[in-house]
Amino acid sequence: TFYYFVRLCLDKVLLQCILQSRTLSGADAINALRPFYFAVHPDFFGQHPKEREVNENSLKRLNGYLENLQKPGFRSFKPTQLTFYVREREPNSSNVQESFSASGFRAVSFTLHTRDLLSTVLDILNSCSLSTEHVQSLNVSSQPHKETKSTVNRPIKWDKTYYSFTGFKDPEEELEQAQRVETTLLSWLDDNEASAVKKLKKSLPLRKELERLKIELSHELQLSDIRWQRSWGIAHRCSQLHSLGRLVQQRPEILENVKGRTVVFTDRSGMSAAGHIMLGTMDVHHHWTKIFERLPNYYKLQKRLLLLEDRISQLLGGIQVIYIEELQPLLTLEEYFETLNSFYNKLRDSRLPFHPRSLRGLQMILESDRYAPSLHELGHFMIPTVCDPAALQWFIFAKAQEARENLKRKEEMMITEKELINTSTERFSLDRLYKEPSVSSAQMIDCCKRLLEESLPYLQGMHLCVSHFYSVLQDGDLCIPWNWK
Repeated sequence: TFYYFVRLCLDKVLLQCILQSRTLSGADAINALRPFYFAVHPDFFGQHPKEREVNENSLKRLNGYLENLQKPGFRSFKPTQLTFYVREREPNSSNVQESFSASGFRAVSFTLHTRDLLSTVLDILNSCSLSTEHVQSLNVSSQPHKETKSTVNRPIKWDKTYYSFTGFKDPEEELEQAQRVETTLLSWLDDNEASAVKKLKKSLPLRKELERLKIELSHELQLSDIRWQRSWGIAHRCSQLHSLGRLVQQRPEILENVKGRTVVFTDRSGMSAAGHIMLGTMDVHHHWTKIFERLPNYYKLQKRLLLLEDRISQLLGGIQVIYIEELQPLLTLEEYFETLNSFYNKLRDSRLPFHPRSLRGLQMILESDRYAPSLHELGHFMIPTVCDPAALQWFIFAKAQEARENLKRKEEMMITEKELINTSTERFSLDRLYKEPSVSSAQMIDCCKRLLEESLPYLQGMHLCVSHFYSVLQDGDLCIPWNWK
């Protein structure tokens, strides 16, 4: 029996050494994760800003984890919890490029705690229910002799019966138990407060510079506001404002038509559906100049767009057509005008019998990626551009009273949310408390109420962002999930 026990242990050690001698290069890992990237890439979530932002942030954290695994001598790590929205696959499709349906997606959360690329890749694919067969075909080679030697010298991983017989603690079981312990707000703040304070102090001069540039440019151009579509770092934002400042000095005459407008730094240049001037961060001054020169034409198109919204409102009993930046994809003025025009022509031809002003006070947004109308919790109707007019009429009539109640509740929630943000900011001496657009008012209210029940000395002078995950941003902002434990 003893011989069998020792032989079993030696066999397990040999198997462990063989498995650990297989390694994956960074390029191999990227190739292996192609189906995953295809399923979660933010570019495929253009019509879903909330899900797009969650995937963008999670990909940043995943890339950091993968980079750490490839660093020479990397040993220590912390389990990293990630959430992705994964596009659903058609069950009968064999082509990866065509296997994802355009109609839906699912949320997947998992925790990474592996120490090598191969295990990490397999964990990610398995967590998202994606095939791992293609990983076996990759060129997974043996490690150099030096690394193989260090692998053999690692502590032996004994059979479970060894720990039962001797009474010693199983280190693998202890690690699993530690990972099963859910991260709490207090423990996370305790581990990350020092890092956040260091980054925040380093960013303070740049933050002052950003505020100065923003005030100067807003005053000089008489702008209503300057915004950013994405959560770029402070240094990146300063660079963008410096670029705009140089253009103002070089071509002051082209900026005469921006008075009272909002400038948004985003992925592409143009004018947004909300009427904001979009400056693409990847574009050069030549492209920005063209946009400023076209502003008079954009303003003419915007007047036509507003007229179109009024006509749609008249055909639908006075319901107001709105565009909500936080909930809808970032559309250009031209794209939104085409959407409205197509919907208007369909309504005009159907001649729906809505009584004039019977739906006054209600709101609706148009969506191009839905097939059935719905009522949002905030009170506005979400109407597909391809919706059947008869079904639209029945749905609006059936949900009108509920919509009014939701709108009233929305106003109350916004007041409550603002009060709780102010109270929390003052209570914890925060420099700033804000939320990501993907966090709803109800979630923010719940988060703040529970925060106010805690004693959190770590937060004094900090920038706190309520999000869907834990993270310390590059400029020292603390991100916590709204449903923290």
